[in-house]
Amino acid sequence: MRNQTRAYLYALGAILCWSTVASAFKLTLEQTGVGELLLISSWTSLLFLLLIVLRHRNFGAYAHWERREWLHSAMLGLINPLLYYLVLFRAYDLLPAQEAQPLNYTWPIVLVMFSVVFLHQRLRPPAIIAMLLGFSGVIVISTRGAVTAMRFDNLEGVLLAVGSSVLWATYWILNMRSGAEQSMKLTANFLFGALYVTVLYSILPDKQPIGTYGLLGGIYVGVFEMGLTFVLWLRALKLSKVTAHVSNLVFLSPFLSLILIHYVVGEDIYPSTYLGLLLIVAGIAVGTAGKEKRET
Repeated sequence: MRNQTRAYLYALGAILCWSTVASAFKLTLEQTGVGELLLISSWTSLLFLLLIVLRHRNFGAYAHWERREWLHSAMLGLINPLLYYLVLFRAYDLLPAQEAQPLNYTWPIVLVMFSVVFLHQRLRPPAIIAMLLGFSGVIVISTRGAVTAMRFDNLEGVLLAVGSSVLWATYWILNMRSGAEQSMKLTANFLFGALYVTVLYSILPDKQPIGTYGLLGGIYVGVFEMGLTFVLWLRALKLSKVTAHVSNLVFLSPFLSLILIHYVVGEDIYPSTYLGLLLIVAGIAVGTAGKEKRET
């Protein structure tokens, strides 16, 4: 099988996994709490990533890591998984999945903004258009189409969902500054992050029962949101001749996710959700078009 065909298959596998996680978040949070889901999924992901590192016989490379690399991973572990998923899960707890999912999907647009501020890239017209489209999509979804009234059904949930995209873009920027191998970096981040999560969970005042479905849901999220998708996506990028050839497939994920949210979670999808998501995806497409053209 040609490498490009394999790249597409790996990418589609990752996208299918990503498409299920919004439904998994919502269904699991109906069975248990945010802290419980974060605890189970973080440790599950850590164990999964450790198995990947061991399988590729990379574990011994940790012995050659310098102190700054460990400190960098300790810092990133605070963002991902601790803060990012704490904020994201809470957003899903407060909002319908059809709203939390596209609002979280704005992170590539936030990344464009951060690239201008922190990486000193030029603010080009496509970036400005991308930000305007993305912001418009957020408003449409957050107000459920009542844009002129600016009436937010759940402002806290909206701020958390958008905040999660800011946290992920921050993690992405900071992660670029480390030259370590990707799977090893993520595993080290989750090692520290799982420890942070455990400490946080131990001091939570109101713990909720986990139960069988809560446990299974947390394991599913840990594998298919935080672990397996990462491995599949990196493999796809490595095999593809041009990154843009597989990166464009990501636009399928939020729309597939809405289908599952409707049929699995049982939410009636608002017309404003479709419109807002189209605006956000259009913003992402415009913002990345120049980069893809240069790479091709």
